[in-house]
Amino acid sequence: MPTYRCTVLENRLSAEQKARIASEVTRIHTDVTGAAGFFAQVIFEEVKPGNYFMGGAPLTHDQIFLFGVVRAGRATVDKTRMVKLMAASLCEASGVPMSGVWVYLGELPPRQMIEYGHVLPEPGDEAEWLAALSSDDRAFMQSVGKKR
Repeated sequence: MPTYRCTVLENRLSAEQKARIASEVTRIHTDVTGAAGFFAQVIFEEVKPGNYFMGGAPLTHDQIFLFGVVRAGRATVDKTRMVKLMAASLCEASGVPMSGVWVYLGELPPRQMIEYGHVLPEPGDEAEWLAALSSDDRAFMQSVGKKR
């Protein structure tokens, strides 16, 4: 957790743009929340032209939509900061004008999620949670996202 889904028209983003967006979304989430980067997922969903509608009509302008689901319990000021920083980052990385950048955050209670085989902690309790895990589980989690 968190999981961010980035929706764009098919072939709108290059592999380099996707990598940059994933890196920036992860960095921003980690910087603002203090949660470890190995929790963050960024999934790209490319939609074929004619399958993306706004206002009941096919999309005709440049658009990028990021929907993140995060653990409930974060301060409103932090969530607002995250969406603003992510919007600016999406705009810069994709070249989509700010008017075509949409960022939403939804929340789930931490105790209703399992990741890496363990029920998630409340925000702020990550260090204690991680310390209580087996050394193998901890090592695996901390290896996620590292260049090999």
